[in-house]
Amino acid sequence: MSKTQKQTLAKTAATGPPGSPATRSPGAGTAGGTGVSRRRLLGTAGAAGATGLVLGAAGGAAGYAATRPEETAALTTVGATEAMFHGKHQPGITTPLQARGHLVAFDLAAGAGRKEAAALLRRWSAVAKELMAGRPAAGGPDGPGHDTGIALDAGPSSLTVTFGFGRTFFARTGLTARLPAALDPLPAFSADALDAGRSNGDLWVQIGADDALVAFHALRALQREVADTARVRWQMNGFNRTPGATARPMTARNLMGQIDGTGNPKPSEEDFDRRVFVPASPGKPQEWMEGGSYAVVRRIRMLLDDWEKLPVDRQERVIGRRKADGAPLSGGTETTEMDLDKAGPDGRLVIPDNAHARISSPEKNGGAAMLRRPFSYHDGIAEDGAPDAGLLFICWQADPFRGFVPVQRKLDRGDALSPFLRHEASGVFAVPGGAAEGEYVGQRLLES
Repeated sequence: MSKTQKQTLAKTAATGPPGSPATRSPGAGTAGGTGVSRRRLLGTAGAAGATGLVLGAAGGAAGYAATRPEETAALTTVGATEAMFHGKHQPGITTPLQARGHLVAFDLAAGAGRKEAAALLRRWSAVAKELMAGRPAAGGPDGPGHDTGIALDAGPSSLTVTFGFGRTFFARTGLTARLPAALDPLPAFSADALDAGRSNGDLWVQIGADDALVAFHALRALQREVADTARVRWQMNGFNRTPGATARPMTARNLMGQIDGTGNPKPSEEDFDRRVFVPASPGKPQEWMEGGSYAVVRRIRMLLDDWEKLPVDRQERVIGRRKADGAPLSGGTETTEMDLDKAGPDGRLVIPDNAHARISSPEKNGGAAMLRRPFSYHDGIAEDGAPDAGLLFICWQADPFRGFVPVQRKLDRGDALSPFLRHEASGVFAVPGGAAEGEYVGQRLLES
């Protein structure tokens, strides 16, 4: 390679190709004079109705790119997108749906208590902050201290890491006086076939990213920080459609082929925060949950062999929406309000009385709503010869007993979709508010 070629390549690596964000001059939409766009607000269509504030990473990949700068090119939009670690709420709640996810629950080791848990959350927070910015995981204060290199060539890729506490965590850390009533055990439901070994847990971690290697890198880095403090209770891996795979942003489909998430509450709605996030409660035992949310996590196996035997028109009546575009059977587009009273020429309800969309609608549940943010999963072939596949259902609400529970009770009593589902694992986790600068997640609980 000639000297001129090397100089050109190095310049492209440092500034990006002509017309890329890295070559724009400082001004509107830039920060710190870096010349890189600092803020881009993602829309809600592909995010199950939620929005998230992210950054076009000005230095997000710098830690990786610096290893071989002469060969570095500008990251794609997907790779450069950065979610914020610090904030009022933890990331991964209103963040747009990500292409890859890992859910992991841990139990504290024998002899580990509040002090050890605080040290672990401090290490985890330090690592999560670096990885979400697209920098190598240097390890927490007492961690391994080096990065594995798994995501060496990638940027942040919308990585989010979210931490939560299960009911048993409070007794094991001497914090029972701070245990929220919202973590009371869920009632039993008729579709439950729960595996206790894959349910609940002291600590819960949700990892999401738009690149599978970035997500796995975060998973591995966090597992390495655990050391002898805890052990993995269960792990589940999921996926969604990759951003950019469709001609336009759209609500995701599940493994039944149905558009899933149309009726989600939206941040633009006046009561969104009231439904999803825990309000301030100064002086009360649960004041540490201010700005937090409760995650209900369910591993729901879809009986796909049975489902796929149904003709499309029958599937649509089970759901209450058209399969092609998600529009309600009462007419309109995906976002058209359902007309639950509309009848056809035969006098029968157009949206059947046992349709999933009807029974789960807020109108039929006293306004109860939750922010659904799931991943699909596929774990091969089950012992019965059918696909072991379905939904890692994750929903967020200010109180599970006002969000998930009343809706699931209604579904349990006559949802046409229930015969095609089996709930195989379950957990409820208190996810505290986001960490402020200089804080670690959960500090207000563990140091109270």
